[in-house]
Amino acid sequence: MTATADRAMAGRRTPQVVDMSWDPITRIIGNLGIYTKIDFANREVTECRSTSSLFRGYSVFMRGKDPRDAGFITSRICGICGDNHTTCSNYAQQMAYGVKPPPLAEHITNLGEAAEYLFDHTIFQDNLVFVDFCEAMVRATNPGVLAKAERTEAPHGHVHGYRTIADIMRAFNPFEGAVYKEALRVSRITREMFCLMEGRHVHPSTLYPGGVGTMPSPTTFTDYLSRLMRTLDFVKKSVSMNDDVFDFFYEALPGYEEVGRRRIMLGCWGAWQNYQACDYRYENMGSWGKQMFVTPGVIVDGELVTNNLVDINLGMRILLGSSFYEDWVNEEPFVTHDPLGNPVDMRHPWNQTTVPVPQKRDFEGNYSWVMSPRWYDAQSGQHLALDTGGGPLARLWSTALNGLVETPYIKATGHSVRISLPRSEQLPEMTFEWEIPKWSNTIERDRARPYFVAYSAAMALEFVDRALSLVRAGDTKIFSDYELPDEAIGCGFHEAVRGVLSHHLVIKDKKIANYHPYPPTPWNASPRDSYGNPGPYEDAVQGQPIFEENDPDNFKGIDIMRTVRSFDPCLPCGVHMYLGKDKELQQLHSPMFGAGGGAGAGTGAGHG
Repeated sequence: MTATADRAMAGRRTPQVVDMSWDPITRIIGNLGIYTKIDFANREVTECRSTSSLFRGYSVFMRGKDPRDAGFITSRICGICGDNHTTCSNYAQQMAYGVKPPPLAEHITNLGEAAEYLFDHTIFQDNLVFVDFCEAMVRATNPGVLAKAERTEAPHGHVHGYRTIADIMRAFNPFEGAVYKEALRVSRITREMFCLMEGRHVHPSTLYPGGVGTMPSPTTFTDYLSRLMRTLDFVKKSVSMNDDVFDFFYEALPGYEEVGRRRIMLGCWGAWQNYQACDYRYENMGSWGKQMFVTPGVIVDGELVTNNLVDINLGMRILLGSSFYEDWVNEEPFVTHDPLGNPVDMRHPWNQTTVPVPQKRDFEGNYSWVMSPRWYDAQSGQHLALDTGGGPLARLWSTALNGLVETPYIKATGHSVRISLPRSEQLPEMTFEWEIPKWSNTIERDRARPYFVAYSAAMALEFVDRALSLVRAGDTKIFSDYELPDEAIGCGFHEAVRGVLSHHLVIKDKKIANYHPYPPTPWNASPRDSYGNPGPYEDAVQGQPIFEENDPDNFKGIDIMRTVRSFDPCLPCGVHMYLGKDKELQQLHSPMFGAGGGAGAGTGAGHG
C-alpha cells in the first residue's frame, strides 16, 4: 500500500452504512428509482442502483405498421420531447425512402427544434433543477453555505441585477422567486415559437418524411423572430446567474467537483441538419453528419474518438445486463451488412428483438426494465457506458473539440464554443464562451444547459435569416415526393433535449419489420451491463461525497438528487424515501415545497 493510500485509510472512520432509496423519481420514460448505500461516517455513497419499473414496448407494437406513421406514433414515446422523436423518425424514413426535403423544410424543422431546446432547457433548469440550488433548499440542507452566500458578491451582478449569490438563490425559490416566475413566462413564449413551426406541442402536426406542412409565409418567420428577441435578455442573464452560483459552490464547498463526477465518456449524435450537405444517403452519412450544426462525436477521457456517424452507428450495442428481457442472439438477423458492406452486429438496434420477461426485482440479478446500451470501442475492445451529460454537456464538448461549426453567431474553436447574441431590449450585444471543463460532473452538466440555451437562440437567428432569404426569393417549396419501397433500412441520428437519440427502421413488404428508438433515457439510466459495468446514473452517484449537513434522520439526499437531475431525467416530482428495512420516512424532494411553506420532511407522500 502506498503512503498516500495509508494516509487516506488512516483518515477514514468505521463505516456507518445506511440503505437509502428514492423511488419513484418520476420521469417521462418509466419510473426511475435510485437505491443507494450511504456511509455516513465517511460521508460518501458506497453503492447505487438505478431501476425503472415501467415497460413501454414501442418496439413491439411498431411491427407491422405503415412506416409512414412512425413519426406520429413515436412522438408519443415522450410527453416532453415528442417532437425530437418525430424529427428523428423522419430522418430514418428519409434515408429508407431515398428522399431529401427542400431547403426551406429543413430550416423550418431546425427552427422548431431550436425552439424546443429553448423551451425545455429553460423550464427544466429554472423551474426544476435550480430548485435544488435555491435559497429555501440550501437553507434546509446547507445553512452554512447559505450564510456564506449572503456575504458573497455576485461577480456578474451588472448583467443580471442581483447583488449577492443569496439574492440569486432567492430569485429561484419556487412560485415566489422572480427568476422562477420569469422562466415560466419565457417558456410560454418559446412554446409559441415551436408551434409556429411544428403546429402542435409536443406532438407535431406538420412534420412529415419528405418535408413539412407549415405555411411558409413571411409573417410565420417574423412572428417567430419577434418572440425570439423577447427572450434574449433572459437568456443572457441566465448564463451569468448560473455561472455565479456554480462557481460559488466550488468555492464554498471544496471538493464539490467530485459530486456526480465520472470518467469522461460522452456521446453526441449531432443536431440540426445542414441542407447543403445532407442528402440522407447512408453511404454519405459520415460526411454530411460532420456538417450538422451540432457536431456528433464520441469523447473518451477528453479525446475525440470519432465524429463519423457510420462508425457511431456500427458501434452501437444493446446489452441486456440486469434488465428484464430475453436474449435474441440466436434468432435470425434483420440486417447482416450496412449499405457500405460493413457487418452489422447481432446486438445492434437493427437486429434487436424485444422479448419482455416480467420478474421480481433482484439487485443481485435483474432489477430494471431499462436495457444497457453501450458503444463498442474497437480500439480498446470495451463496451463504453456513454452518457449524454444531460444533453448540453456532450453537445458543447463535441462541437468544441471538433472545431467545425462556424456561423455569424457561433464559433467552435477546438477548445471552446463562442456564442454571440445581438443587442436586445435591455442588454447590449454579448459574447459568451463555453470552455471545455476539467470534469464531467453534476455542476458542469447543469452549467452547460444555459449555455446551450444561448447556443440554440443563436442558431435560431441563423435559421430565421436563411428561411426568410428563401421566402423573399420566391423559394417556398416545403415537400418532396417519394415512393414507399418494398424493402429498405434507415437510421436517424438527432439530439433529444436530454441527449442522444437514434431511430433504426427495417421495412419489409412495405411494412415495419423492426423498429427501435433509442433516446437518452436508456443510455443514462441503464443498470449494470453484461460485463458488470454500472450505467451512468449509477456510476455518477456511486462513490460521490456527501456535503449535506443533515444527519441520517433528517437527510434529504440533496447531493444525490442534484446528480441524478443533472442528467435531466424529465420531471423530478414527489419522491418517496425509506431508510433501511424497518424505519420509514417520507420526504418531499420536489419543486412544490414553495407553496407548502417548507423544504423539509413531511408526513405524506410528495407530489410534483
